Amino acid sequence: MTPTLDSIFALLAMALPLMGSPGPAIVAVTANGAAFGVRASLPFLFGIYAGVFTVLCLTASGVTGLLLALPGVGPVLVGAAVLYMLYLAYKIATAPPPGMTGDAGAAAPGFIPGYGLSLTNVKAYTVFTALYAGNVLIETDPIMDTLFKLGILTCVMLFVNGTWLVFGGVFASFIRSPKIGRAFNIVMAILLLVSVALAVKP
Repeated sequence: MTPTLDSIFALLAMALPLMGSPGPAIVAVTANGAAFGVRASLPFLFGIYAGVFTVLCLTASGVTGLLLALPGVGPVLVGAAVLYMLYLAYKIATAPPPGMTGDAGAAAPGFIPGYGLSLTNVKAYTVFTALYAGNVLIETDPIMDTLFKLGILTCVMLFVNGTWLVFGGVFASFIRSPKIGRAFNIVMAILLLVSVALAVKP
């Protein structure tokens, strides 16, 4: 049995704005694309992909709910998220201005920081829980229902994060002034910190 087109469109209508709107991961991907370029940021993007897929699987299996129900796990997750965001914000703020990425001392964050960011992204757990619980694709088969949701949400995740990375890289390519480029990197770093503050706000 397969889901109807109406149920798929309903899930997409809910998933695209929730998963595509600026949050910690989206801002970090965009900022890395702007600060380091699309090609140099691909390892970070792949880390984001792997981490988000892990969170999707944890949420779908119910493991996320069990972990968050344990005393002290929530604050640890939030603390780890803040530390990762501070690290990434520093890397972005101190990156060479767009068009001057030849500075060997300013390497783009790689796979592991991207993966860690996704695992500690509080927004992702909340969004995926809402998407899984708020949509039913196949009423008579819970397992297939979950698998179809996982597949659809994975496609959405690949699309939105990749699009934001390219947007960051293309937008930065129009910045010719080193001073404006430096200011742009700092603004992106600040936006990253604001996004995580909003995500962890009770």
